[in-house]
Amino acid sequence: MNKTMPSAEKQQNNETKGVKMLLGDPKKATLKLAVPMIIAMSAHTIYNVVDAFWVSGLGADALAGVGFIFPFMFMIMAIATGIGVGSGSAISRRIGGNDKEGADKVASNTIAIMVITSIVLTALLLIFSENILIITGSGEVTALALTYGNIIFGGTFIIFFTNIANAILRAEGDAKRAMYIMLLGAFLNIVFDPIFIYTLDFGVAGAAWATMLSYSISSILMMYWLFLKQNTFVSFSFKGFRFEKAVLHDIFKVGIPSSVQQLTMSISIFILNMIITFVYSTDGVAVYTIGWRIATIAILPMLGIATAVTSVTGAAFGARSYEKLKTSFLYAVKFGLFIEIIIAVVIFIAAPVLTIAFSSGHETAHIADDLLYFIQVSCLYFPGSAFGIASSAMFQGTGKGVYALIATLLRTIILTSLLSYLFSTSLGLGLIGVWWGIIIANLVGSSVSFVWASIYVKSLKKKFIAAV
Repeated sequence: MNKTMPSAEKQQNNETKGVKMLLGDPKKATLKLAVPMIIAMSAHTIYNVVDAFWVSGLGADALAGVGFIFPFMFMIMAIATGIGVGSGSAISRRIGGNDKEGADKVASNTIAIMVITSIVLTALLLIFSENILIITGSGEVTALALTYGNIIFGGTFIIFFTNIANAILRAEGDAKRAMYIMLLGAFLNIVFDPIFIYTLDFGVAGAAWATMLSYSISSILMMYWLFLKQNTFVSFSFKGFRFEKAVLHDIFKVGIPSSVQQLTMSISIFILNMIITFVYSTDGVAVYTIGWRIATIAILPMLGIATAVTSVTGAAFGARSYEKLKTSFLYAVKFGLFIEIIIAVVIFIAAPVLTIAFSSGHETAHIADDLLYFIQVSCLYFPGSAFGIASSAMFQGTGKGVYALIATLLRTIILTSLLSYLFSTSLGLGLIGVWWGIIIANLVGSSVSFVWASIYVKSLKKKFIAAV
């Protein structure tokens, strides 16, 4: 007997393995999808911290300049993530409904949307970014911010493709290759940063070039998988292509709220930067820039779990397996809570060391006390993030993108902006008030999201039982 599997059969096996996992045991599926993404997200977080470390060597002004570009980067990522989440949710639900042709149509429409959107966004950012920076108080660091930002803006298409292609892989249960891409990008960034910033003496621009080169290499590999090797579950066909209203509606009903949801984080950073400069100075923005990157050490692993929740609950929703949906959701919350508690403890203990690492230079030593305080108090929020992030992911998986958006708006725009401003001004707490406003707003918002999500899951089961 020939033990070598024919290539066609082997390809078919590779294509359906992830799909079979999605439709199997919800706990195992959630775990198998979550673990690779946690590893990938953790690697990405390490890169963010390392990147901030190398930039911090250029001084507080360089950190502040990069910090003012953060909202724009979040904007790019927000729109790319929204398109990815919208298409991923639609693909997962079609997989659950055993509709391979429908999944292919979603994938092809997604790529077309990506091309158009990235071109338009690139033009807008290059034209209007300087005026927006000045309005938000960038002042004397505007030139540094633009030096970094214009390179990032020019690579918008590459960032879009890398994130959206990764979302398609996750949607069909191919978490390992999605992880490999993110690990590759993070590793390359870590290697390129010191070379471009210091060895080649590009300064702040070097950090941007390192990022874009890493994204470019990752995107080339995914183009090979999706379009040349063609060993994914979904297939792409652009011969006689045209947009389909039903497919666009299914993508956008989750994608647009998801993009807006992500954009609220960008808007929140804009607002917080303005509040910080109003009650303190651009040094406060430098503290926030470093501190928030460290905070993502806790947040990004939870986002890795969230990607699994979206895929598994989407497939369960498409198959009308609402008990599996509930199991996946609650398992993700418990698993996430466990991880977040551990991370919070580790970061709190390591805060003095992290502070020294990012403020040991002569030009950043004066922000050390503020940075230490921010890192330690932010640990209070990390465990609570498990409830809010998992709830939003479940809403997205079941096609309720607007629900996820409302929950995020409450947390990031309404509560964070309001409480940060009130605590820093009305209560006279200054910069400390901004930090406590962020923490309390996120804890309250996450609690509300979880209660709402739990009620929604119960309503799905009741409707299903009534229909039967």
